Amino acid sequence: MNVDNKIIASMKHVYKSFFGVHVLDDVSFELREGEAMALLGENGAGKSTLVKIISGVYTRDSGSMELFGKEVEINLSPKRAQELGVTIIHQELNMCKHLTVAQNIFLGRELCRGHVLNEREMRKRTQEVLEELQITDIAPDTIVGNLQVSKQQMVEIAKAFQTNAKILIMDEPTSALTNKEIERLVAIIKQLKAKGVGIIYISHRLEELRDIVDRVTIMRDGKFITSCNFNDITMDEIIKCMVGREIKEKFPRVSMPKGKKIFSVKNISSDKNVRDVSFDVYEGEILGIAGLMGAGRTETTRAIFGVDKKKSGVIELDGKKIIINCPQDAIRQGVVLAPEDRKKDGLCTKLSIKDNLALPNLDVLCNAFGIVNRKKENDMLNAAVQKLSLKMAGGNKDASSLSGGNQQKLVVAKWLLRESRVIMFDEPTRGIDIAAKVEIYNLMNKLKQEGKGVVFVSSELPEILGIADRIVVLCEGCITGEVLAAEATQEKIMYFATRFSQKKKSAGETV
Repeated sequence: MNVDNKIIASMKHVYKSFFGVHVLDDVSFELREGEAMALLGENGAGKSTLVKIISGVYTRDSGSMELFGKEVEINLSPKRAQELGVTIIHQELNMCKHLTVAQNIFLGRELCRGHVLNEREMRKRTQEVLEELQITDIAPDTIVGNLQVSKQQMVEIAKAFQTNAKILIMDEPTSALTNKEIERLVAIIKQLKAKGVGIIYISHRLEELRDIVDRVTIMRDGKFITSCNFNDITMDEIIKCMVGREIKEKFPRVSMPKGKKIFSVKNISSDKNVRDVSFDVYEGEILGIAGLMGAGRTETTRAIFGVDKKKSGVIELDGKKIIINCPQDAIRQGVVLAPEDRKKDGLCTKLSIKDNLALPNLDVLCNAFGIVNRKKENDMLNAAVQKLSLKMAGGNKDASSLSGGNQQKLVVAKWLLRESRVIMFDEPTRGIDIAAKVEIYNLMNKLKQEGKGVVFVSSELPEILGIADRIVVLCEGCITGEVLAAEATQEKIMYFATRFSQKKKSAGETV
């Protein structure tokens, strides 16, 4: 990126408040032609509000904004922002899942022949943009809802590419992508930069920035902290600017002696890519489950929890066989799940924080006539705040008002308050900042110290190597390896994660 490239987006002294609370406080920001700018900060730092102003979702209270050298007033119109050349790829995918890939890519910009949709031309142009991006495993006629989340993310990227955006905002674009797809995304970003597109890149995966961004802008508590070339700042300095203090230990580990067996899964199979899975969980340890995208990690937790029907297998808790046919069975037995998609499966975001805590605990909170004991409910809320350091404006606020890290705490809190015996975490740190991640790690360590059974699914190898005490690895729905964390390396994990592919290669088959 040439430092002499012209500025294509500029914000000066911007303020934005919601209900009297400053979320942007005198923020200034610049983006140049042909550069990738990392916009960094903790959850709640103001990043999303800033890019939503640029993309027309919000309007600023005061301050100025220029696009391509001209002061603009987008006035709550994302369509107007898109006409000016601004496109945003949201972290929460904004797709019409019942429509095809081509229909999604041209949504709102449909091609017509007279008064009739020109489906053939839309399919043709979709195929062209997919080929240009070397996305060879997605067809224009595929129904988007039938695609994996990672493929849906690639469709969103193709859609942005097809709009010929001059400013492209990417909010956590790699959170659901495989390593191969991330490599493809990096190549796409380089293509876009070569065409002069300015990219605002938001990510909590700091390790991936070195392959993608030219500069960084860091925010904290709604304020601008610093902006500089990526090569002029270290990772430790970035983290310190983001959180306002030095984080000495990114993966805090608590060592404990291995205790008695708490939980046992024997030969579990389901129709959802789970084949003869067996493992044990002991007191004093965190069991990590690793594997590539599509290996069956999430499906295993869902089968155990009773979301997906099991075809076979036995589950034992404290040496006794238990029957789990549905989530209610699991909850009653003390086996719970903090799911991968906390907003879709873990929370009712339009209900209050207090209601979210109460929902799975009504059997404890209600009297014989089904009336909620409000004192017990308030005591439950206070216990969650104290035990998990839950940060909120009030228990009657919607769960959607919480930051990502505090939403994850809320998902866990509702299970801990009923003294659950086994807690499964599926991608608990996805989309949250580094300080919130450390809080989640400390929470898992605390549960381990309390003698709970802790199962931890993660797609980030440094994370699972840093936190888990023992790791089982899945490949194509089967456990292909097990290793103690003290002896584990990324290479060992990847060997087991590709075990079947290795066998096919050695047999001379195409993989």
